[in-house]
Amino acid sequence: MSPFELGIAAILLVFVLIAARMPVAFVMLVVGVGGYAYLISLDAALSIASSSIYNTFASYSLIVVPLFVWMGYIAYHAGISRRIYDATYKVVGRLPAGLALATIGASTAFGAICGSTTATAATMSAVAVPEMKRYRYDRSLATSVVASSAILGVMIPPSVIFIIYGIATGESIAKLFLAGIIPGVLLMGLFMLVTWIRAVRNPDLAPAGPEVDLKGKIRAVAKGGVEVVIIFIVVIGGLFLGYFTPTEAGGVGAAATLAVAIIRRQINWTGFKNSLRDTIRISAMIMFLVAAATVFGRFLAVTNIPTTMAVWAGDLPIHPVAVLAIILLIYLLLGCFIDALALILLTIPIFYPVAVHLGFDPIWFGVIIVLVVGMGVITPPVGANVYVVAGIVKDTPVVTIFRGVWPYLLSIILCIAILTLFPQLALFLPDLVQR
Repeated sequence: MSPFELGIAAILLVFVLIAARMPVAFVMLVVGVGGYAYLISLDAALSIASSSIYNTFASYSLIVVPLFVWMGYIAYHAGISRRIYDATYKVVGRLPAGLALATIGASTAFGAICGSTTATAATMSAVAVPEMKRYRYDRSLATSVVASSAILGVMIPPSVIFIIYGIATGESIAKLFLAGIIPGVLLMGLFMLVTWIRAVRNPDLAPAGPEVDLKGKIRAVAKGGVEVVIIFIVVIGGLFLGYFTPTEAGGVGAAATLAVAIIRRQINWTGFKNSLRDTIRISAMIMFLVAAATVFGRFLAVTNIPTTMAVWAGDLPIHPVAVLAIILLIYLLLGCFIDALALILLTIPIFYPVAVHLGFDPIWFGVIIVLVVGMGVITPPVGANVYVVAGIVKDTPVVTIFRGVWPYLLSIILCIAILTLFPQLALFLPDLVQR
């Protein structure tokens, strides 16, 4: 068996084992070590595995992961999300589907300091769905809005998925953060437009909320919105102006969020300990995934699959955008079964060289990939966000939630199409920094 054939067989084996519900990190590690041992030697494979695991957990650049994860969990346990929702609800609640629009806006703002889709989905399920129930919102619309708008957490920086993409490809994390801002706002606008249209066409789906006077709106924004704006400006503004690196930005963001929580007296000792516990658990999982993906990537490099695929795709007698569409379709299908982080780490060694060979900007490609893997958290059968919402809103079946997410999936596809036609929407801010 040639190295290329072995590589293809190994990739198929990985997908089979993942489909059998085996842990993704262990699958990539075992298959990577086994393949490397077959092609080179067992000693070399064990050396690669041990050094990759040690270097991953000892990496300075990867410190950014637990810092931003902790920043999100501090915000979660401090109840910042509830104040954000109250502010957006009082500003737009009177519009058709006002509570749903407020949920989308609050999810975007919470995503700016959280970066986790599941955490955002869990938080907004507890905060927003009871309010929408009270105003007799359609259950499918109410729950699907929460599950879908949580995706905005991976687009608005800081985003753990952007960090992992940057580490896997060697691209600038700061540029990826900046590249996600305008597409994230665009996607938020598309979500709001779709929701508003649905409510206008059928007012019974999402009745308008009560009117709030101007003074009440200003007071709500001052109470719940200012802190998020300050944290976002400190973190992203510091990166934009070059005052600190992404790792330092993670430390500053976590410190700023903790300071806000303490000043507001919104976090107690139990919440603080829980934020540390959750951060350690999630960070260890991410680190081990990165280490296993590094071993698997080294094995794929020996098989020469990435280079062969890049040359093959470049020689196809079709437009590069058509090749991109095929890649995105593969991501969409795999995202139905595989977690977003694992999917990026598993496939980037194959598709990143293809994208670069075809002439696509790697920062822009990162934004597109993050968008398409974000779709996986609301598509059946895995749909992690849908199951999170169903677990909290226990009286709404999973099928009901899945039925309501299709307009938002179409919005993401439209967003990808817009970014493909106008790539500068993603590249404007990174290019501005470069100048």
